[in-house]
Amino acid sequence: MNQNIRKIALLGMGTVGGGVYKIIEKQKDQMVCKVGSELEISKILVRNKGKYVDKVAPEKLTDQWSEIINDDSIDMIVEVMGGIEPAGTYIKEALQKGKHVVTANKDLMAVQGHELLEIAKENKCDLLFEAAVAGGIPIIRPLKQCLGGNEITEVMGIINGTTNFILTKMTEDGMEFADALQLATDLGYAEADPTADIEGYDAGRKLAILASIAFHSPVTFHDVYTEGISKITAKDIRYAHELGCEIKLLGIAKNTENGIEVKVHPTMIPSSHPLASVKDSFNAVFIHGDAVDDAMFYGRGAGEMPTGSAVVGDIIDVARNMHFHCNGRIGCSCYKKIPVKDIGETKSSYYVRMKLEDRAGTLAALAGLFGSNNVSISMLLQKTKQGNTAEVVIVTYDVLEKQFMDSMTVISTMSMVKEVSSIIRVYH
Repeated sequence: MNQNIRKIALLGMGTVGGGVYKIIEKQKDQMVCKVGSELEISKILVRNKGKYVDKVAPEKLTDQWSEIINDDSIDMIVEVMGGIEPAGTYIKEALQKGKHVVTANKDLMAVQGHELLEIAKENKCDLLFEAAVAGGIPIIRPLKQCLGGNEITEVMGIINGTTNFILTKMTEDGMEFADALQLATDLGYAEADPTADIEGYDAGRKLAILASIAFHSPVTFHDVYTEGISKITAKDIRYAHELGCEIKLLGIAKNTENGIEVKVHPTMIPSSHPLASVKDSFNAVFIHGDAVDDAMFYGRGAGEMPTGSAVVGDIIDVARNMHFHCNGRIGCSCYKKIPVKDIGETKSSYYVRMKLEDRAGTLAALAGLFGSNNVSISMLLQKTKQGNTAEVVIVTYDVLEKQFMDSMTVISTMSMVKEVSSIIRVYH
């Protein structure tokens, strides 16, 4: 076995970068057997070298990209710094110089992934990004390789651990959203600015990547409809249980006859569905294919070591390809151009909680207005009554989003409607 050395430059030494460094150092002696060559992190790009001198040999640290891109001995760039820039520029320059790239950057891959993969192809380089979706859960490689014989028609999942932790606490402990968010922040699950998580943007980026690979057609973050969990209440969760459902923030991608649907939103999902039992900060991705039928991938969706595990898996893959001179063999899988549907053209069932004036004819008027917009009511329940105000829950049959929303626009202006408290889509 040729025991040559593959030199790696690590861009970023934060949570994920630290995990990557620890895993490679811990398994240094085994890498020759696993890979066919030694792996050495020879350079680490950081903003403040002084911050890391107690953790890493000083000669490995640099704050100059030029020291890495101009070093011909470096075979592989591992980008774990995050953000669109300067990460995007660094990756392009590395690929154009013939250096292979491993990245965990979901923001970048969800927007520029197709372009970067084309640059990698032109330069016969590997660009691997397993860690960009669902942390330590293998999902990119299974979609591209293990499930390559399938026509995938649906990919959906819980792909943000912060929101799943919050909803778990609201479900199990009866907490309201603000209190559950504060707990998530105190425990380090939520960032100081949690907007990307709680408004669904983080999940939207990951879903764009998954949909592109699953359906072999480019989907970007800008194509994904996103809606967060900040309006979910403990009351809605209790009512969902009465309907035999759990509320989860789901990313749902479908390949239909009329185009691709990609949306992230709170969803009532039957308690019997495998995704309904995924709790705390765990992630899970559920896939339906014509040959495999249903498959689910479950595990830790973030964190130093789980995400580091996915990055190192890609590093090993690149190094093996180098050893056998077959880099670039698995690149962009988008060979189709399927249109992405507007959210208004998608169908769903809806749960609506509202407060109505308790007088004769109110429910009939409501049902009539729904009916005039081709919205059929599956279930109508009166939950509480205070004075002359009644709280009702309505569940519709499947209907076009635009027809349902047109109905709600009119209903919300009706004098008998005191408040539209909540609207949540229901998955069947």
